Amino acid sequence: MQQQGLIPTPPDFPVVWENPDDERLFWTRDAMHFPAPVNELENEFLTRLAQENGFARACEAYDLPFRIRPRRINYYLYTAVAPVVASPEEMEAMGERSRERLGDAMARLGERWSGEFLPEIQQYLEDWDRFDLPNASMPELLTHLDETVAKFRRLWEIHFNIALPMMMSMSMFEEFYRDLFGSDEAFDAYRLLQGFDNKTVETGRELWRLSRHALEVPEVRKVLEENAAADAMPTLRGSAEGQRFLAEFEAYLDEYGQRGDLWGISYPTWAENPTPVIKMLKDYVSQTGGGPDEEQASLAAERERLLAETRERLAGYPQAVREEFEFLLKVARKGVVLSEDHGFWIDFNSTARVRRVIMEFGARFAEAGVIEGTDDVFHLNLEEMRETAKQLPNLDRRNLVARRRAELERFEGVQSPPALGTPPPGPPPDNPLNRTMMKFFGGPPQPSGEPGVLRGNPGSPGVVQGRARVLRSLSETDGLQEGEVLVAETTAPAWTPLFATAAAVVTDTGGVLSHCAVVAREYRIPAVVGTGAATGTIRSGQTIEVDGDAGTVRILSENGS
Repeated sequence: MQQQGLIPTPPDFPVVWENPDDERLFWTRDAMHFPAPVNELENEFLTRLAQENGFARACEAYDLPFRIRPRRINYYLYTAVAPVVASPEEMEAMGERSRERLGDAMARLGERWSGEFLPEIQQYLEDWDRFDLPNASMPELLTHLDETVAKFRRLWEIHFNIALPMMMSMSMFEEFYRDLFGSDEAFDAYRLLQGFDNKTVETGRELWRLSRHALEVPEVRKVLEENAAADAMPTLRGSAEGQRFLAEFEAYLDEYGQRGDLWGISYPTWAENPTPVIKMLKDYVSQTGGGPDEEQASLAAERERLLAETRERLAGYPQAVREEFEFLLKVARKGVVLSEDHGFWIDFNSTARVRRVIMEFGARFAEAGVIEGTDDVFHLNLEEMRETAKQLPNLDRRNLVARRRAELERFEGVQSPPALGTPPPGPPPDNPLNRTMMKFFGGPPQPSGEPGVLRGNPGSPGVVQGRARVLRSLSETDGLQEGEVLVAETTAPAWTPLFATAAAVVTDTGGVLSHCAVVAREYRIPAVVGTGAATGTIRSGQTIEVDGDAGTVRILSENGS
C-alpha cells in the first residue's frame, strides 16, 4: 500500500528505498544529461564522484543551504534536493553568505577560469596523455587508476564551482534586463550575449572549414558525395589525395573528437568512431552559403547594434543602475562562453581520458578471459575492477556481468517515471539560484489543451515549418536531411554540428539556458526544448511547425514513419 503523499510507481518500476528517509524527498530524473540507463561504472563516476561529491563541494564553497542527492534507481539517475538542517536564523545567515559568495564568484569568473581552473585541467590532460597505458604493468595501471579517480573527482569540483555562477550570471542578467525595460520578448536580453566564440561553435566551424577544403579536391569531394559515411574513410585511404585529406581529418579528431553521443565514460568518442562526423562532413559538402564565420560576424554585429541602442535607453537612468547593467552584462558574456567551454574541457576531453584508462583494463580483462568483451568492464564497479586486476586471471566476472547487463537491458524497455518519492508541499523558494536551475533544466511541460500541439520552453526564436526527423543517437544521423527539424530526447555538444543542417530543433528536455537552447541561438535556428514527449509523439516524416518564441510545436500532417 502506498504511503500517503508518496508518488505511485508503475508495476514494472518497483522502487525499494535503501534509506527510508529518501522516500520523503522529491526525486526527479535527469533525462537531459542521462536519458539512458546508467551502468555500474558510470554510476560510480557520474553519481558518486561527479554529481554527489562535485556538487557538495560547490555547495560548501558557496555556503548554499541545501545539498544534491543523486541516486541510481532501477538504473536511471534521479536527483533530489535536501535542505541543510539548521535553525531559521542560521538558514537566513547562510542565504546571505551564499549571495555574497556567488556574487564574488560571478565577478571573478573569467579571471579564475583562465588563470586557475583551465591551467589545472590542461595539466591533468597532459598527465593522462603522458602515461603509457599499453605498456604499463598491472601495479602501475592500478596506481594510475587511483590517480585518475582523484583527478576526476577534482575536475567535477571545478565543474560545479564554475557552473553555478556561470548559469546565474546569464539568468540574473536576463532578469535585470526584463525588470528595467518590462520586455515581454523572451530573447531580448539573450541577443546581447550572442555571437561570441566558444569551443562548441569552434568545433562546428572547423568541420565546416574542412568541408570547404574537401570541395576543392575533386577526388575527395567525389568520395564524400557518392559513398555512405561508413564507407568514406576506407575509400579515401585508396588514393594519395584521400590520404592527405584523412590526415587533416584525423588532426581535427585529435583536437575536437573527444566527445560522444552523450555525457559519460561508456560512449565511444568521435575519435573512436568517426562515422557520425563523416556524415556531418558529407552534409556540409552538400551545402552552399557563407558558413559559420559569416553567421557569427552577423550575430556579433547585431549584438553590438542592440547594445548601443540599449545603452542609449539607459542614459537617463541613475548611475548605479547603469553600473549594475554593465557588471551583469560583463559576467553574463563570460558565462555564455563558459557554458560551452567548461563542457569541452571537463565533460568531454577529460572524460575521454578516463574512458581510455577504463578501456585498457577492459582489454586486459577480456584478453585474460574474465569478461567476454572490452566494454563489459563498465558493468563492474571500481572495487570489483581493482580486485579483478589484482587476481588476474583467477577472478571470473562473466556471470556477474551477464546478470547486470540483463537487468540493465530489462529496464531499457521500461518507461521510467519523471519523478519519485514525495512531492514538495509547494513550489521551491523564489530566489535567483532556483530560478536559474529552472531555466537550465526547464519546468514540467504544460498541457496544450489542443490536439496535435506540444508545449515546451522557448529555446531559440523563430518559426519554421519542416519535415520532422526523430533521432535517438548520432548513429542515426544518415536520416537527417537539410531543412528537416531535428527531434531528440536531448542534444549533447557532439550533436550541435547537425544544427547547421537542421531547420529547427525540438527536445524532450531542457530550458532556455540548456546547452541545446544556447547553441541553437548561435546557429539562428528556432528551438523548443523541454516538451517532455516530443520523441514519443512526433514521427519522422510528419510536417511540424516549431515556434521558438511561443515554445510550441504543432503537428501539421499525420504522415510519418
